Amino acid sequence: PVLSTVVAEVYADVVTPWDELLAGANMLADRLRKEPHVVEVDVSLESPHERARFVTDKTKAALSGVATSDIAETLRMSNAGYTAGYVQTERELSPLPVVLRLSPELRDSEAELERLVVRGRAGITKTKTPEGLERAAQPLVPLGELGQFDKQQVEPSIHRKDLRRVVYVMAELNGRTPAEVIADISADRDVANHDVTPWEDRSYLNNGSGIEWSLPEGVSVKWTGEGELKITLDVFRDMGLGYLFALLAIFVVLRIQTKSVSLSLIIMSAIPLTVIGIMPGFWLMNQFGERTVAGSPDPVLFTATAMIGMIALAGIVVRNSLILVEFIEQAIREGNSIQAAVLEAGGVRMRPVLLTAGTTMLGNLVITLDPVFNGLALAIIFGIVASTIFSLIVVPLVYWLVYADSNADNTTGAISS
Repeated sequence: PVLSTVVAEVYADVVTPWDELLAGANMLADRLRKEPHVVEVDVSLESPHERARFVTDKTKAALSGVATSDIAETLRMSNAGYTAGYVQTERELSPLPVVLRLSPELRDSEAELERLVVRGRAGITKTKTPEGLERAAQPLVPLGELGQFDKQQVEPSIHRKDLRRVVYVMAELNGRTPAEVIADISADRDVANHDVTPWEDRSYLNNGSGIEWSLPEGVSVKWTGEGELKITLDVFRDMGLGYLFALLAIFVVLRIQTKSVSLSLIIMSAIPLTVIGIMPGFWLMNQFGERTVAGSPDPVLFTATAMIGMIALAGIVVRNSLILVEFIEQAIREGNSIQAAVLEAGGVRMRPVLLTAGTTMLGNLVITLDPVFNGLALAIIFGIVASTIFSLIVVPLVYWLVYADSNADNTTGAISS
């Protein structure tokens, strides 16, 4: 849960006036409104508004026998409502409250509120009769005769975060990611450039639209706060740590199994090859198909689920390397030279490697239809295609380069079947 997709926290120094902070927030909001596909820009500043407070004429209320608390209760019931009872129905989990309250069009009108009548309390007022003073009937007095509404300007709320004054500038996006919008806006700050670059022509190496903007002195902006960018950074940071842990765990298992550091690293050499397929694969997906919907971009993004697929690939592609290395080890134990064993491994083990990769790809084709986990499936498909093709060449070649000048009987340990 975030305040909005893009949230900028605008801070000011201790000695900077409040008006300067507000001016800086409005400048940033104006710049966001000029950015393509940025919508619903808002600032956490309350618009000037009035509050109506009913001031009771104590003298008139006393003469009418109306208590101030009765006036306050009548106004509270008219605006906030009063629960008169509950209704129990067989199709409701909880009893339904019956709330007595004026309709919105009535309670928004001072004239309608002034027509409300308040009953005076019994025994407060007396009436003179031939027999003497007697208790008068309880009067019904309109609110308009007991006082008047006094309008006051409401002071705006001041937000603070970490004991610092802050103004939030929020926006939603229509087809773009928070990172690229923030990168473009940050690149334009205090940079004079009159040539406006369309968002389609911008890239990772060419940020900025050319629309200059600035903040007053003593005012700063922070993007990694209450918006989606902070969650994105945290997620990919945690996923990266998980990826490193997965690689470490795979290395430990291979080291125990092969009893060789170099052989473990050779088997793991197929893991970096997945990146060769994943990143160009997602780029290729954005070059085909309908990538614009109703005038807004609809890109295929490398999401957190794609990162999960990348972590899963680390364990999947190692299996292909094990198939190759196991055959090479077996051929060397049978008396073949390293060169012959490496060449034979690529030809003999190609079919098992392709079958293993093919079944994995077919299993992930169905997941590509899922709107959330399709990134996982795409990462596995693209990664395993590239890793399978390159591992048939890279793994045997690296093995030969490492052990070509060594005695095959003393360099490696046997891999248990």
